[in-house]
Amino acid sequence: MRRRQFITLLAGAAGWPLVAVRRAAAQQPTRAPRVGILTPAASDATPVFQAFRKAIRDLGYAEGQTIVLDFRFARGNLDALPGLAADLVRAGVDVIVTDTTSGTVAAFGATRTIPIVMATTGGDPVALGVARSFARPGGNVTGLLLRSFELSGRRLQLLKDAAPATRRVTVLVNPKSAIGPPGQRVTEDAGKLLGLAITALAVGSAEELRALEPAALQGSEALTVVNDAMFWNNRGKIIALAAAARMPAIYPEREYADDGGLIAYGANVPDHFRQAADYVDRILRGAKPGDLPINQSTKLDFIVNLKAARDLGLALPADFVSAANEVIE
Repeated sequence: MRRRQFITLLAGAAGWPLVAVRRAAAQQPTRAPRVGILTPAASDATPVFQAFRKAIRDLGYAEGQTIVLDFRFARGNLDALPGLAADLVRAGVDVIVTDTTSGTVAAFGATRTIPIVMATTGGDPVALGVARSFARPGGNVTGLLLRSFELSGRRLQLLKDAAPATRRVTVLVNPKSAIGPPGQRVTEDAGKLLGLAITALAVGSAEELRALEPAALQGSEALTVVNDAMFWNNRGKIIALAAAARMPAIYPEREYADDGGLIAYGANVPDHFRQAADYVDRILRGAKPGDLPINQSTKLDFIVNLKAARDLGLALPADFVSAANEVIE
């Protein structure tokens, strides 16, 4: 063999392992992004997660194939959220989606690098220290706000419009929630402006809630509820409590009215989860969470349940009913 041919053969042989490695790497399946969902809910069989899944599909993802949704359920126990958040970090998720202020705080405490998308957060993320501003969060947290505090006064006004004789109102609040005590204060301040006496009923667990009797509302003429995931998950008990006490009530999400509550006024939560899916998609495509503005609710539900009104013997003013964007007969 001539010297030049021999050298050429050696050079080609040296390249064979590298070519083989490159081909093997090209044949390796692409890892599907993993999205952690941190929630106080007990399961994913809810309208909000159905909305999130549909939005993910509409964006072109196939769950279990091109994206993995990794749920962590606190089952109503907010104290479990920090541990569950840490578990998601250990699992190596690419994004964490939260649906409560407490969940956002827990996730932020567990990681400052993994992007966090707030699907429904009632607290002010700037005041909580998880973002520098709404327009440019600057860290690893972005997403959507429920406008919980802003709408508290409007709910009291609607309650007074529905039952003009109302003078004393109970506000149901979770003292363990990050937005519970602030929500109570905002409601009390709004009550003063409307000439309403507000009494707080603090309930910090599903067990406490299920143990409540109508006597807990004694002395009040109406009920309002501060946004809370534990309350939402146990809304049937709250609705039944108000009905047993023969008391008009207003709730922060439409699902309360769908399930028999008198009035609901607040952000459309399934719409928030649809928008959260878009945030997730943008982040997975390379956007930095700190560059994505934090947005507030634009779609509000005002639902009136006339069957609940009839059961209470409450004649709602015609203009009140006509102002609702949905009426349940």
